[in-house]
Amino acid sequence: MEANRGLGAELDALGEPSDSELSELVELLRSLIRIRSVNPPGDEILAARFLEQVLAAEGLRPTVVEPFPGRGSIVCRVHGDDAPNGEGGDPLLLLSHTDVVPADPSGWSHDPFGGDMADGYVWGRGAVDMKAMVAMEVQVMRRLARAARAAGRDPAADPIPGLRRDVIFCSTADEENGGANGAGWLVDNHPDWLRAAAALNEAGGVSMTYGGVRFYPIQVAEKGYAVYRIGVHGRWGHASIPTPDNAAVRAAEVVTRLAIPGPIRYTPELGASLARALPHLTARAVSLLADVGATGAGQRSNGATGTGRAAPAEVAAAAPPIDPARFDAALRELCDPTLGLTLSATVRDTVSVGILQAGLRYNVIPGIAEIEVDCRTLPGTTESDMEAELRRRIGDDLAPFIDVEPLQHGAAVRAPLDHPLYGLLERVVRDHDPQGVPLPFLAPFATDAKHLARIGVPTYGFSPLRMSGGDAFLELMHADDERVGVEALRFGLPALWDAVTRFCG
Repeated sequence: MEANRGLGAELDALGEPSDSELSELVELLRSLIRIRSVNPPGDEILAARFLEQVLAAEGLRPTVVEPFPGRGSIVCRVHGDDAPNGEGGDPLLLLSHTDVVPADPSGWSHDPFGGDMADGYVWGRGAVDMKAMVAMEVQVMRRLARAARAAGRDPAADPIPGLRRDVIFCSTADEENGGANGAGWLVDNHPDWLRAAAALNEAGGVSMTYGGVRFYPIQVAEKGYAVYRIGVHGRWGHASIPTPDNAAVRAAEVVTRLAIPGPIRYTPELGASLARALPHLTARAVSLLADVGATGAGQRSNGATGTGRAAPAEVAAAAPPIDPARFDAALRELCDPTLGLTLSATVRDTVSVGILQAGLRYNVIPGIAEIEVDCRTLPGTTESDMEAELRRRIGDDLAPFIDVEPLQHGAAVRAPLDHPLYGLLERVVRDHDPQGVPLPFLAPFATDAKHLARIGVPTYGFSPLRMSGGDAFLELMHADDERVGVEALRFGLPALWDAVTRFCG
């Protein structure tokens, strides 16, 4: 593993977690899980006050804000050398959120808010999304503070030995509901607290095994979102006489049309990801992925694979038209269901129906129905583009009977692949798992990176965990029996520490 060049002895001496430090990290995570910061209503102030005490015990002086009752966020900063932001450049921001989605205990084998330790795992809502990352970030701040104290310095005011950039920790409220009451409020009211050269955030650097190879997707972009309410009109009547203008029947047809997957569009992130993954894919995988794009890219020889077909990286560069049915069929053959659905969602704008309601009584034909849909948009798709796509799918024949009302939206965001931090993150993965393959990833979901983009902070998903063979990160998020392995944390803490200290040291 590459040394933390340029750091002081106090930082160089801190590396792999001892058993006692790992236990400290695990207990911190268990305590966070026991705080019921379920959004709604949130009550993240409870987590923020708890973290305030943890950081204050290390000699740091965090700031807690509660702009709305119960919606608390916390910010804490340690300093580089004597320059205002450290002579090594602008700060690095460690971003996370403390709110979690609800959990119905009936589907769990452990109390979702008990923070149980069993079978080598910490169980509970937020274990992977994302209180494990909160705990690892806090542990990094603890390490930095302890290095300062070991050198006889005040960790809240004096430079950390060997640190050339400031490091900012920020854990926010309300991310699971768009972040307006958390990161959004901070960006609007205290942007200087969060301005940084770059940020590390959730949902990246977590291993997934495919074809016997451990891949570590690092989030460099995320889709936007657009939420709509669609009103469907019909004619009220008595149910004893069925009519063709039943609003519920029309709404069912609208839902059926919206559920058909849309066209596929390659993005630069997908092209870069395929280029990284190509040498590690089986010949069958390369052949299938190349074949679905052969119409647009043409047949080209690829000496690296010997398939005689266009390589996925070449296909991506040529941005050919792709047959959605063939592409999805290839994913079904190559991938497990969760991975296949995830990859399918990263190459197209998606529409998911969330609410469908109609009718007053069983014996009344409804004259109106409502549908609410959650659309996720690729970079380059605007809100107006998405609304036009909804209307196209619904069709001209139903258009006279519908109204489309935009409810909320957020643009897709990208961070540059040529940023020094991204290259460093790839090296950190390789150093900590020599058999691991890092690659860039466009997330199909939204994070607080959208708010940081408004103040020009590029954000990379890097919450490193090396998952055991039976664990799938995407299957654990928001799911019953959410859990994280202790060994995954043993891997994650030094990897995160290495990324922070190498970028800032």
